[in-house]
Amino acid sequence: MKGHITPDSKYVLEKGITCYEVDGEMRLKPAAFMDIAQEMAYLAAEAMHFGYDELQAEGKAWVLSRLRFDFVDVPCWRDNVEVATWHKGPFGPFYLRDFSISSKDGVRKVNGTSSWVILDVASRRMCRTAEIVEMIPESTVCHDAAITDPAPKVQMPKGVEPLNAGSHTIAYSDVDLLGHTNNARYVVWGLDCIEYGVTSSRTLKTLSINFNHETRPGDRVDLYLFKEDSPEGGLVYYIEGKVEGQQAFCMKVEY
Repeated sequence: MKGHITPDSKYVLEKGITCYEVDGEMRLKPAAFMDIAQEMAYLAAEAMHFGYDELQAEGKAWVLSRLRFDFVDVPCWRDNVEVATWHKGPFGPFYLRDFSISSKDGVRKVNGTSSWVILDVASRRMCRTAEIVEMIPESTVCHDAAITDPAPKVQMPKGVEPLNAGSHTIAYSDVDLLGHTNNARYVVWGLDCIEYGVTSSRTLKTLSINFNHETRPGDRVDLYLFKEDSPEGGLVYYIEGKVEGQQAFCMKVEY
């Protein structure tokens, strides 16, 4: 995928929704959106000269910490869409990046917002924004908002007893270019905890996920699920993954 930078500092490209990105109802899978968003983030940062190569030279790397996306009208197989991303600059310890997917005639289909940190690869320590702010020119910031508020903190509700939903041992197909688990894989595991009759028939409204501790090949991730009804008549699921009792991720899914 290759796109272009617009005058308002958005990185935009056109793509078709492929057969391997959709589910049995021919709708874009949430994990496929994750894949698209990650690649768009890399491409946009690279085009603006604070991407993978520039950070790698300094022994640093972008790491996704939080993400929320809303399906307004789920794209389907063979749809031709415009995908856009833009960064909104620092916000506390994070850098904020938004995403959108729109139809060719400009109708918004997906909105997303994400929070990133920069990691020192050798020490695995999170860098302070002041340490690298000079790498990211103010001129590249776009203040538009696909979603107004930053991606939220997600936790299993207090006082509930989640169900044990199984476990997953991290293997070759889970690992990304940094040698730890690809963020989209957590979404795959989480949605696979939900009964197929729900994921295959209901339309996902919102997915929020926090990545709290990195995992590596050989780690066993124990999965826990809690389900509740929403006030609007929908369904809400919380899925948590732990490695030896330490929370690796927590996800909230709303249908």
